[in-house]
Amino acid sequence: MSTVRTVLGDVLPRELGVCDAHDHLFFGSPLLPGQELRSASAARAELTAFREQGGSAVVQWTPYGLGRRAADLPALSRATGVHVVAATGLHQSGHYDDGILAGLRGRLADVLVSELLDGIGTSGVRAGLIKVAGVFHAVDAHVRWTMTAAAEAHHATGAPIAVHLELGTAALDVLDLLCGELDVPPHRVVLGHLNRHPDSVVHREAADTGAFLAFDGPSRAHHATDWRMPEALLALAEAGHGGQLLLGGDTTTSAARSVNGGPGLPYLLRRVRPRLEAALGGDLVVRILIDNPARAFAVEWV
Repeated sequence: MSTVRTVLGDVLPRELGVCDAHDHLFFGSPLLPGQELRSASAARAELTAFREQGGSAVVQWTPYGLGRRAADLPALSRATGVHVVAATGLHQSGHYDDGILAGLRGRLADVLVSELLDGIGTSGVRAGLIKVAGVFHAVDAHVRWTMTAAAEAHHATGAPIAVHLELGTAALDVLDLLCGELDVPPHRVVLGHLNRHPDSVVHREAADTGAFLAFDGPSRAHHATDWRMPEALLALAEAGHGGQLLLGGDTTTSAARSVNGGPGLPYLLRRVRPRLEAALGGDLVVRILIDNPARAFAVEWV
């Protein structure tokens, strides 16, 4: 039986409800100094505001070593009534110092499997997906290492693999690696940030493989193409790919939180949803927010 692995345990896919398929409650990186998401009270406020807009699930893509605070997630989920899915995985090399990366050499796949099946550290929280990252228009040695480990962990557990595409690029190269060389079924791959590179040809070719396509904005740092999202989603739906589309907010900085004057988690439902309903129709938006994430993150866990 397929279930979605949340921080409070496995739930049936139909229990997930309205889902922000890519966001962050906690996140910290040397590439974003002074903008860390560290406050549990702010995370609770964001989840509460999201719930008040009708949201019921958030998938946190924060991977290993970037302040995901797994031990704090169950209490936040209980207090707000919002399902939370945690991630394992590894981001681009620039987010880590050399010591952390060296310590994972030769054992990354084992770490990922352990966090999926046994729990993240001593928190007891099991991850529900694997997050990795590409680089700008390319696949480098770090990408190949992390994605090879992610594929091994997928084959051992069944977990989906979510991919940060740098500025939305290299989608086809990533699919060639994960689904071609490494034999990951395309429907177990979620490609993130496609809204940042609104190339309709690439979108269509990626969708034709069967992968899920995540459009995860608005983002304070990458807002230039937000206005293109409705037409991109509509084109994919009209091509028969409405069942592969996902939406997320991708809040990665303190300034982007609604409690600090940014769009935050609630913006996805408060502003993006009605705009998409007007452009795409309510039935398709229901599929994107409810039906599709229930399939994208549901796993017959090994």
